[in-house]
Amino acid sequence: MGKVLVTGGAGFLGSQLVKRLLALSEHIYVIDDLSTGNLSSLPETDQITFIHGSITNEQILDDVIPQVDYIFHLACSNLYLSVTDLRLDFNTNLYGGFLLLDKAQRLGVRLKRFLYTSTASVYGDASVIPTPESYYQIKMPYPASKFGTEHYAQVFYHMYGLPVTTLRLSNVYGPGQLVSNPYCGVVARFFDAISNGKPIQIYGDGSQTRDFTYMEDSIEAIVRASMHPDTVGRVYNVGTGTETTVRQLAESVMACTGHKLYPMEFLPKRVVDKVYRRAVKMDAFRKDVGHLPVHTLDEGLSKTYRWIENK
Repeated sequence: MGKVLVTGGAGFLGSQLVKRLLALSEHIYVIDDLSTGNLSSLPETDQITFIHGSITNEQILDDVIPQVDYIFHLACSNLYLSVTDLRLDFNTNLYGGFLLLDKAQRLGVRLKRFLYTSTASVYGDASVIPTPESYYQIKMPYPASKFGTEHYAQVFYHMYGLPVTTLRLSNVYGPGQLVSNPYCGVVARFFDAISNGKPIQIYGDGSQTRDFTYMEDSIEAIVRASMHPDTVGRVYNVGTGTETTVRQLAESVMACTGHKLYPMEFLPKRVVDKVYRRAVKMDAFRKDVGHLPVHTLDEGLSKTYRWIENK
């Protein structure tokens, strides 16, 4: 793949992608402001150049983008921060995404692909399950800014031929997800609660569903999509297509850790808890790329638990 840029490369998914790309690339540039990422998540190797800074820093982009063949744009302000700081969400997710696309179009003389990781949050509380890529329901700032960058990616593709591919990821979990990040996913928090002898906390009654996707499956989808000629200009879901209630997830985590009757604590819903059901339709990605998620929830949880026990 030549030289690669990964924005947000010190975060959970970004750092796992960097590890996957080591065997495929000549050199990897990582841009991360470490607001939620962790430098220790990255391998220590001369093959990686880490740049501590924001994707809105134009000088950083001016220096790096002309050197790279692939851009993987994962950096973002997350769902929970978005409702408390809409300006940060806009600046990072929408303005930052636009700026990166603009610089890639003007400076990316070697660029073969721009892979943008969006989110299944653009579906809101969907009335169609599993949800196809044609659906959207925007009610929160995080999906608004992510969806806005999706649109700008399409603008740069249609106006300038920028080779963009967008993937809408759904509830990714797995090794590398650290509870030191206060905005980490529910899987990591459930495991952490059990390991510390605290009740598993569930917001609402636990009947809400999500499409939990194991990290390795998401990474494989990102890599395959970035190298497949038929994915240029396209938007794809990446998930399993399977609904799992949060209560079922908690029970699976209990079984995985050998605590089948572990206490659960039910808390009032938060302002971000707007989605009752989620499962994404994977037909388009399967047809064009041929990739299928290979991990069941229990398999993914078992691998995650082994990583937690051995870290």
